Amino acid sequence: MSTAKQSQSQYYDAQTFYDEMFDKDFSVRDHYESVHRLFGRMNPTELAVRQNAINQRMMEEGITFTLYSGAQNEPLERTIPFDYIPRVIPKHEWDGVDRGVRQRIKALNAFLHDVYHGQKIVADGIIPRKMIVSNTYFRPEMAGLHVPGGVYITASGIDLIRDEKGRYYVLEDNLRSPSGFSYLFKGRTLMNELFHDLYLSSSVQSIDRSLNCFLSSLRALSPSGKRDPLIVLLTPGAYNSAYYEHTFLAQQMGIHLVEGRDLVYKDHKIYLRDLRGLRQVDVIYRRIDDDFLDPLAFQPDSFLGVPGLMNAYRAGNVAIANAPGTGVADDKAVYAYVPDMIRYYLGEEPLLHNVPTYILTRKEERDYVLEHLDQLVVKETSLSGGYGMLIGPSASLPEIHAFAEAIKREPERYIAQTTMKLSRAPVMVNGGMTPRHIDLRAFALMGEETHVIPGGLTRVAMKEGSLVVNSSQGGGVKDTWVLKR
Repeated sequence: MSTAKQSQSQYYDAQTFYDEMFDKDFSVRDHYESVHRLFGRMNPTELAVRQNAINQRMMEEGITFTLYSGAQNEPLERTIPFDYIPRVIPKHEWDGVDRGVRQRIKALNAFLHDVYHGQKIVADGIIPRKMIVSNTYFRPEMAGLHVPGGVYITASGIDLIRDEKGRYYVLEDNLRSPSGFSYLFKGRTLMNELFHDLYLSSSVQSIDRSLNCFLSSLRALSPSGKRDPLIVLLTPGAYNSAYYEHTFLAQQMGIHLVEGRDLVYKDHKIYLRDLRGLRQVDVIYRRIDDDFLDPLAFQPDSFLGVPGLMNAYRAGNVAIANAPGTGVADDKAVYAYVPDMIRYYLGEEPLLHNVPTYILTRKEERDYVLEHLDQLVVKETSLSGGYGMLIGPSASLPEIHAFAEAIKREPERYIAQTTMKLSRAPVMVNGGMTPRHIDLRAFALMGEETHVIPGGLTRVAMKEGSLVVNSSQGGGVKDTWVLKR
């Protein structure tokens, strides 16, 4: 067992936060030995060369993310910050995460079927009816509609954090169109190329079959039962912040990247219009929100979707992944009930716990939250990407007062959570390891079988002390290695 140099250990407060690489006595955890040994012995010049090589590759391949800010006139397209010290997870630890994610997704999928077919969970008093029917993402158009294979959530991203004792908690469920797949696969490619010897010697679980699993999950949805269904990825277009990911996934899976204007509704079917004429589409992997899918069914002034799409969907002539209306299950208030869903639908105890959450429509919980805003995290239930949040311990008094007033006006729009001491992992800054807070987005792909991609994507709060890891808020990423043993 090696120990961190004194110059490194001074950066770490291992008594307050769980550190992925270092134990409380600054000894290096066993599963990080080879990674620590390599990066500990590289000199600043070697490290700078590797970092430049990564930056160059990301620029050449256009691995970008678009940032939108009210402070700038034009959106800023940038390469996503990529730290080359991998996060390492031992097999026994990952196996527990894998089982917990599978359990959670199975229950959430059962919940969605129930919500649109009878709402037994409401009748049995597990979840308040108002929380569903008044939910922004509840789609009455889906009521009674049977989705292909009974799969509502083909692709999901479950955000996990670790507390000061290293215990995993689910922070959020992302069930509509979670992003980050491309950074996961590209990060692995970069690490395999630039740190090939380390990667091979570390006995890392491969993610090579995961894109095939993704494609298999989409194929399994095809209503026609064709062996080679026509699958398209529906994107809002080049101005979307995740457009790079859309192009990457379409290219890697060999499916068509389309915008709404490329698709035509005719005779209750959807067709792809290209140089070969009209070809019937079997499966649409949509990366646009429900509101914009079909102007005849949802937002009438949308130019992003396909007029008539929901008619074709209801007729059973095309599949949509993820199914419209899945957002009702990843609402931040509904999140608080997922452990109850697991017990209700599966008859099991949750393997992964929720972060303690306060429902602000309950007077006692609201009163407590209003008195302790400076200690809690508050989130607007319908927003994601790090928007609409108050992080109490680092917020100013005017910010706290503004959220207090907003909560009093519309308590149903917010939840509050205990401020967790997110674990940290070292990132390389100016040739030295320094800690940053991280989380983990675990991706699950549901088709005929469920596949959880080994490791998922580690997201990093690049600002010192920050708890916000979202790429839309300036966060970066790391490759995540799950060991084979």
